[in-house]
Amino acid sequence: MNVTIKDVAKRAGVSPSTVSRVIADHPRISPSTKERVRAIMDELGYYPNAIARSLVNQTSNSIGVIRARLTEEDFANPFFPAVIQGISSVAYKHRLSLVLSTSRTFQQEDEECLDLLRQRRVDGVILLASHRDDQLIPRLQSDGFPFVLIGRPEDQAEINWVNNDNMADAKTAVQYLLNKGHQRIACLDGDPRYVVSVDRRLGYQNAFLERGLKVPAGLVEHSEFSVEGGYQATLRLLRRDPDFTALFAVDDLIAIGAMRALQERNIVVGREVAVVGFNNTILGACVQPALTSVHVPIYELGQIAVQMLVAQLYGPGVFPQHQMLPANLVVRDSA
Repeated sequence: MNVTIKDVAKRAGVSPSTVSRVIADHPRISPSTKERVRAIMDELGYYPNAIARSLVNQTSNSIGVIRARLTEEDFANPFFPAVIQGISSVAYKHRLSLVLSTSRTFQQEDEECLDLLRQRRVDGVILLASHRDDQLIPRLQSDGFPFVLIGRPEDQAEINWVNNDNMADAKTAVQYLLNKGHQRIACLDGDPRYVVSVDRRLGYQNAFLERGLKVPAGLVEHSEFSVEGGYQATLRLLRRDPDFTALFAVDDLIAIGAMRALQERNIVVGREVAVVGFNNTILGACVQPALTSVHVPIYELGQIAVQMLVAQLYGPGVFPQHQMLPANLVVRDSA
């Protein structure tokens, strides 16, 4: 015999509408009532019909996770699995499914994201990267769709976002190198279309300027966010201007590629050239020498992004429009 919502309500001593609100994780239902009703649902073997519930509530009980140009190479970067794990951990508690949208271009990303929302396939979205001259955010704002950005918007848009202070954190990393006596510090920055790349490069520059030092000319090289990108960028740098004693990379994968290029030329990383990365991913602790890197609370970025989105969707929200999480430098043998 099929167990119905009325059976659960009768056993719990509440109304069927209260059971429905427990299923939807409504904030006005007390934690004790939620716990009691859910225990009875488990006891009776009652499983909510997600499709029927979504038709009644006009919700999908899903959120979108949007990332342009997500390829196998991107998945190799530990940042994205870590942030998605953080997102999943909170989404699971709210019984929300994740819809991962991957696109080859920013334009495709925009259209697919808007289609997901307009077709009610998701209730809101989390954007995993902030682009310069972003066309999606203004469209989401004008259409009133719920969304949260992991990263900092390029302008001062009044939107919900969570980030670490990439400019200040990069400056701290480069100041560490300056304090150790390095002045010829190279920088491998990332794709300039991303705000994070620009912020971390500005942090590199500000470390010099705040000391009254000139930013080294010719020691900035663009790199893809990959080991191969860091490797090739370092080779170009060595051909053009090999006279540097330290290197700051805006991502751990870039730094690991740089270390490989240096070691192939018999340059001792950590003694002849210091290397500092960013994000403090698990790979940095596994290479030799172990990578000094800026630790970013990646998992927590994903968790807070979902909490912000849930507050928008189901309210009343208690989160500010943006949160800046602290980062810190983890010193190892590479610098």
